[in-house]
This record gives sequence, structure tokens and C-alpha cells, in this order.
Amino acid sequence: MTRQIRKPLALRPDPGGGLPVRTAMVMAAGLGKRMRPLTATRPKPLVEVAGKPLLDHVFDRLRTGGIERAVVNVHYLADALEAHLNHRVKDIEILVSDERNRLLETGGGVTAALPLIGDDRFLVVNSDNYWVDGPVDTIRLLAARWDEEAMDALLLLVPLARANCHGGTGDFHMDAIGRLSRRRQGRVAPFVYTGIQLVSRRLFENAPEGSFSTNLLWNRAIEAGRCFGIVHQGMWFDVGTPGAITKTEALLARG
Repeated sequence: MTRQIRKPLALRPDPGGGLPVRTAMVMAAGLGKRMRPLTATRPKPLVEVAGKPLLDHVFDRLRTGGIERAVVNVHYLADALEAHLNHRVKDIEILVSDERNRLLETGGGVTAALPLIGDDRFLVVNSDNYWVDGPVDTIRLLAARWDEEAMDALLLLVPLARANCHGGTGDFHMDAIGRLSRRRQGRVAPFVYTGIQLVSRRLFENAPEGSFSTNLLWNRAIEAGRCFGIVHQGMWFDVGTPGAITKTEALLARG
């Protein structure tokens, strides 16, 4: 179930047309099992990296990228997350999608929050990412690449060789025009999903009810040739475990 706990603020005027994306869905409802024991008493988005909670790093990037509204889903230690979000309302309009009664996973969480999101095109960001922009702001890069006629999803990817603190074997292959295909079983794929994507509301048409993974929707979009990728130009870190925090901070210190 979704609920709105803060009165929405009026969107600021958009001088000169601006970005084609104003709203972000921030995924913050996970249990953070891999981050234990740090998540025994706090939700994973509030674990600190480089002197600041992961969630605040995300909000800093959203603000810089021109996002005006954030919808945040909550489940584990939700009261602590909501209390922390109160400190960010001066920067950005915040609405909360309440999953206290049932954890809906990634696809179900976004689907449940669609009435709050409102927009036809919006950003989805995992709250346990840490990224550093390259020459162009990452969110603006996604927005500039978006093709409304061709795309249902545009995923920000990082080459496997530059996926800091990531222990996987890659997620996707990408063709010359950016269309994605899945890693084949037993093989290595050259690109890793960063947890950041720009999506159309179309992606969620006829989505199942309840809890499910976004992978289900991506697979459908891949089959239709409407799931695309773009390569991140800056640094990215998979901050999924306590050990990854130490490595991330060391790499950041070295620039």
C-alpha cells in the first residue's frame, strides 16, 4: 500500500524547458542483510560512507541533477528513515511509499508507488549506490540520451572492469545502438547495472500485483527491443558490505 505523509510542494517553474525528468523513485526498503552487523540497528540507506549516509549522497546527486520530487519507499526500520528524510525536505519535495506491511521488491515497490510518482518518465535509483559524476552530470546524461519513441527503460551501466567493489560477472551485453541483452549462463558480460535507470511508465503496464523483481519487466522490454543502456562516465561503487565501505573510502581518497 502507498501513502503520502507530506503535503506535496508545488513544482518550481522550469525556465527554458529544462530536463525531461523531474521525479525520482529512491529504493530504500531493503533489509540490508549483506551489510550486517551495521544494519542491525539502522537501515542500509543510513549507513555512512565518506562521512555521510548513503541516502544523503543520493539526494545530493538528485538535487545537482535537477530532480524536484523524490518518492522513497520504506520498510525495514522505516521510522528512522522517515525521520532522516525530514532533514532533506528543504532541498527537494519528498513523498513516502509505505511498505511497512509487506516488502514488495524492486518491481513491486515502483509499481505500488506509481500514483505518487505521477510522471510518465522518471528516474529510479537504488539507495545503496555511490557514484561520482564524469564530465557530464549523470542524471542529465541519461535525460539527454532518452528516446521516447524507442525506449521503455534506459539503464546506466558501468564496464565490469570499472565496477569497484563488485564481485559479479556482469549483467548485460550492449549492441552498437545501446540495446541490451542478458548475460548468458556461465559466461561473463561486459557491463554491470549501477542501480540507476530512467524509465517510462509504459514499462509497468500489465505488471503483476504484489512483490516481484524489476528483472521481469526488463526481460519483457529486452524481448521487445525497448531496453537500452548507456555507459557511466565517472566512478561507481557497489557498497553492499561493510568491507566495501573501507575499499570505497580508500579509492575515493586516492581520487
